[in-house]
Amino acid sequence: MQVRIALVGDYDSRVIAHQAIPLALQLAGQLQISFDWKHTSNLGPLDGYHGVWCVPASPYENEAAAIEAIRWARETKVPFLGTCGGFQHAVLEFARNVLGLASADHAETAKSEDCLVISRLSCSLVEVEEPVVAVPGSRLAALYGPGENYFGYHCNFGFNPSFETAFEAAGLHVVARGNNGEARAMELAAHPFFIGTLFQPERLALQEKNSPLVDAFVQAVTVFRDSKI
Repeated sequence: MQVRIALVGDYDSRVIAHQAIPLALQLAGQLQISFDWKHTSNLGPLDGYHGVWCVPASPYENEAAAIEAIRWARETKVPFLGTCGGFQHAVLEFARNVLGLASADHAETAKSEDCLVISRLSCSLVEVEEPVVAVPGSRLAALYGPGENYFGYHCNFGFNPSFETAFEAAGLHVVARGNNGEARAMELAAHPFFIGTLFQPERLALQEKNSPLVDAFVQAVTVFRDSKI
């Protein structure tokens, strides 16, 4: 039985990350992976999928549907990967449903600034490559090592550091930082595989290179699939 991955987001062939994701999955799993693009406007239940990847290119048409999909993956222990917009919405989901911040919001779409857990970055990262350093002891550090790694971005928004203490206490940890110390990745400690990155590791596939993070995600998805057989 092939592993089944739901790609949650609004597919657009012009988006570089959307071009890269199928290639990254193919490099990670060859012919063992089946994936479906799940547009947020008609997302529906995700029962039967072995992994969820919340993909770049937000704001999504139906933000609530994307957040519900992330919640489902978190609560059912289904392997989850969120990149760029997916990372941002994983932060939103956790803020609202774990921290109880009902008004938690995203600066790109919010109507007020009362509780912006996703805020505008100090410097734009649209089509920028930036060095990232993983936090020692994290899953990300095990995948990429202790030194700098360069990743591509396409974003203007990231995790608001004002909320870091609350997130850390609840178990969603910052596990990578950029040049200025801003969060670039987070992991949920009490989950088999729940990682969000502001950067887009899938872009390596456009150079015909494997992404260690995507490979690890596919491995986790495969383990989850095997546990259900």
